[in-house]
Amino acid sequence: MAHTRIRKFNTRDTYPEQKLDNDLCQAVVARGTMIFLRGQCPQDLDTSANINSHDPVEQTHKVMQNIRQLIEESGGRMEHLCKVVVYLTDVRHREAVYRTMGEYIKGVHPVSTGVVVTALARPDWLVEIDATAMIPD
Repeated sequence: MAHTRIRKFNTRDTYPEQKLDNDLCQAVVARGTMIFLRGQCPQDLDTSANINSHDPVEQTHKVMQNIRQLIEESGGRMEHLCKVVVYLTDVRHREAVYRTMGEYIKGVHPVSTGVVVTALARPDWLVEIDATAMIPD
């Protein structure tokens, strides 16, 4: 593991009433080169075109693919991911979004904050995820 993860946990234990399986932690101790990603939305990185879907799962897949691509283009790997902030326009999408996100962060254990907002920059967007990674020294 690239960084020290403090108090690792899985959301299936923390939120047993929800069908989640996300590896998270309470704190990350990291040293190195920081990567600050702009909030990623369900759009193509090259064209800025929205994906053609109003499904929170499909939108989250695109968001997480963008995050992975940008971290890799910056010289890092997903295991260098330290923090995510998840913005949702509807709390009812939480489980679907977090389950999907969990596929990309399995074994990584970043810290995570979730926020429900009135709207995102484009009306079709249901989810936006802001991410911070650190490439170790």
